[in-house]
This record gives sequence, structure tokens and C-alpha cells, in this order.
Amino acid sequence: MTQQVDKVLVIGLGLIGGSLARSLKQTGFAAHVAGHGYRDVSLKKGIELGVIDSYSLDLDEALDGADIVVIGTPTLTAADMLRDILPRVSADTVITDVASVKGNLVQAAAGASNFVPGHPIAGAESSGVDASKADLFVDHRVILTPTDDTDPAALELIRAMWRSTGAEVVDLGVMEHDAILAATSHLPHVLAYGLVDALANSELSEDIFRFAAGGFRDFTRIASSDPVMWRDIALANRDELLKAIDNFSEHLSSLRQAVADSDGAAMEQTFIDAKAARDGFLAGHRGQSARENG
Repeated sequence: MTQQVDKVLVIGLGLIGGSLARSLKQTGFAAHVAGHGYRDVSLKKGIELGVIDSYSLDLDEALDGADIVVIGTPTLTAADMLRDILPRVSADTVITDVASVKGNLVQAAAGASNFVPGHPIAGAESSGVDASKADLFVDHRVILTPTDDTDPAALELIRAMWRSTGAEVVDLGVMEHDAILAATSHLPHVLAYGLVDALANSELSEDIFRFAAGGFRDFTRIASSDPVMWRDIALANRDELLKAIDNFSEHLSSLRQAVADSDGAAMEQTFIDAKAARDGFLAGHRGQSARENG
């Protein structure tokens, strides 16, 4: 790939930020990939691993000459970082982010034409720059949520950046993004954490975990994710997450009633409907993958 920009600054060199930095260096999208943060240890590790070319603990120094700034900090602090950066750069510097919630960031950047909200749908249980991979985004979706204020040229630059990583880039409205992610990502994480915590506090916890089978391990895998990150996501997307929790609670209450009433027909119909919905989702996903790889 031919070089698109001279310098990309990644703020927050964790799994996502580090993986993006690796990919941009590998593809040559940027001539120079720099890092910024407040932990000298992780930034030095980024240099040692070849993730970034340089770093600075001073924000103004790090921002100097940056064509693109990627905010890779946790969701709640990303909005504060955005407010801090906007007055320090010109409108020619394009700012984007990787946070899982977009509403609070869009509010923080109200009126800014050079901010392009973004969210890569990729990740792993492992965190930190050590876990970063250049191919993390290949064949994964990246959602951009431009607003009426977003400069079309800035949007196209960020779209090109993510496409250079091998990702599929799609656009969504801000509210639509946060509602969908609350249901498909934030709620499942809350449920997994809640289930494991409930079972860990059970009188039978030792035997429960000793005899837990593969299904339990698969369902609760995401409870090994970073608790601080998911606390911040839940707080930032509180309203949409509450709607998703309430909707699930209503369905769970109906299923509980069916169990209490020994209503096998109602239980079976719920299971049939759920299986059909998931099988349909998987079939559509396989079809899309085949078209993308064909």
C-alpha cells in the first residue's frame, strides 16, 4: 500500500491501539507511527516490540505533526482526552477513536468537523500491548458513526485507514450504534460477569466450577475480559444497556414462569425460536464470509 499520511499518533497502546499501530506500520499507511500515554513502561515495550516508531509522555509533543490521532484509551477517559486534544490541534488534524460507546464522545466533540467516531468490532480476552496483533482487524467490521458536523474528507481518510488493516468499514448512526452494541456486546458481558459472580458466591461454588463443562466455559469466556474497561462501557452506555437488561429480564421472567408451571410447550417454543434465530444468524454470517473471500 502506498503511504497515505506522514504521522499517526496512537494514544493508549493497549490491545486495540497496539494492533492498529502494528497494522499501519506493516502496511505502510503511515510513514511514522507514534505513541502517547502516561505509562512509560508500556510505551517502551511498544518500541521494543516494534509496535510504534516513537513515543512521548508530553501530549503537545506527541501531537506535533500528527495527521491522524487515534484515541485508544478506556471509554470514559476517551471523552476527556478528546476534549483535551481538540483545542490543541488544527482542523487539518483528523481525530478518531476506538471506544465501544459513541454517544458520550459525540457530545464531547460537538461542532468539531475533524472528529470521526469509530469502533472496531474486534478483540480478545488478553489485553495490553503484548497481546497486539497486526492482523487483528482482518475480516472484522469497523463501525464509523459520522455526524452532520463531520468533514467528508476526514471521514474518507479514517475509512481508508481502517480498510488498510483488512477491515470492512460500515457506517451507522450514533444512537443506532449504541443501542445495537448494548444488546449484542454490552449485555452479554454483563450477563457473563453476573452469572460467574453468582455461582462463585453459591454454597456449591467449588463443585460447580469443578464439574462445569464446555458449554459453561464457552458462555462465560467473556467474563475474563478487562473488568475496568467493561465497567466504563456500562457507565458510558447506561441508558441503552438498561433497556437491553430490562428487555432480557422480561423474557427471562417469562421463561422462569414456564419452568415454574412445568409448561414444556412454552419452554420448547422459546428454545425453537432461539435456535432458529441463531442458526439464521450463523448462516447469514457464513454466506457473507464466503462472498467476501470468494
